[in-house]
Amino acid sequence: MTLIIYSKDYLLHDNAQHPENARRLIAIMELLEKMPFYEKLVFIKPYKASEEEIGKVHSMGMIEKAKHVGWLDADTYTNAHSYEVAKLAVGGAIKACEEAMKRNENAFALIRPPGHHATCSKSMGFCLFNNIAISANWLAEKGKKVLIFDHDVHHGNGTQDIFYERNDVLYQSIHLFPHYPGTGKIDEVGIGDGEGYTVNAPLPHGCGEECIREILDDIMIPIAEQFMPDFILISAGFDSHHSDYLGGLALSVNFFGEIIEKFKKVQSKIVCCLEGGYNLQNLARGVVVEISHLCNMPVKFDDKAEGIKCEIVNELKKKMREYWDIK
Repeated sequence: MTLIIYSKDYLLHDNAQHPENARRLIAIMELLEKMPFYEKLVFIKPYKASEEEIGKVHSMGMIEKAKHVGWLDADTYTNAHSYEVAKLAVGGAIKACEEAMKRNENAFALIRPPGHHATCSKSMGFCLFNNIAISANWLAEKGKKVLIFDHDVHHGNGTQDIFYERNDVLYQSIHLFPHYPGTGKIDEVGIGDGEGYTVNAPLPHGCGEECIREILDDIMIPIAEQFMPDFILISAGFDSHHSDYLGGLALSVNFFGEIIEKFKKVQSKIVCCLEGGYNLQNLARGVVVEISHLCNMPVKFDDKAEGIKCEIVNELKKKMREYWDIK
């Protein structure tokens, strides 16, 4: 049984001229309803997180600024509904973790606006609050060790920032580099107690599945196994698909299912939180593929990607051997 966190109220945060608009969730739901496993999904409504819950990760100044209607930065819009919808997105991520823990199941939080660029003190990159970081902190407060894996094409600078000095949350990211927001170099590994608990794989334009599979099999998964997380949270960004116009990596929709299968072998309690993805057809397909693998009824689409190899694997292995047993 896979849990789906969703509310039509997520559509109220909308700007039709912006890439991150309500049509993204509409496309996902339209395709999901056609899937053979749809009747096996359990839909759960989110709740609105309180300012106190959000304030465990974000500054009060940032929370107050998010109430502004207009533009929080050059990329991040709000309308009259956005602040309340952003609280609903945070509550959706927490609810996904709460229900997954209670029922010993996995979940996909179909929430927006996305979150992984929001830092401790700044909304940015289409993101008001960092949904996945707040829910990871919620789990950590309950004594759980949390692994966050981020497959969005953009580095989750906000998530990294929030946990950079902590060792109860391990952050792993594959992302295009150089690319927005300009963070996520190999030598960004954390500081203090968090040193070694940030693992970045900055990838060149056009990098494909062969290279990323090697990074997963030889670096990310072995580190995850040694960390032994109680929960795996996935920043599920689908702009790493080869067709995405804000992307630059070369993944097929089916590869997102392969990622889920690899992490299921580490820990079955997986919660995915929607991040980016702006080609509506392949965003929807990517989400559907991930959910199908979560509920053990995998689907595939006719979709192939041709990508280049990259040279960072050995460099990343060398760096991570300072902290983990990497062959």
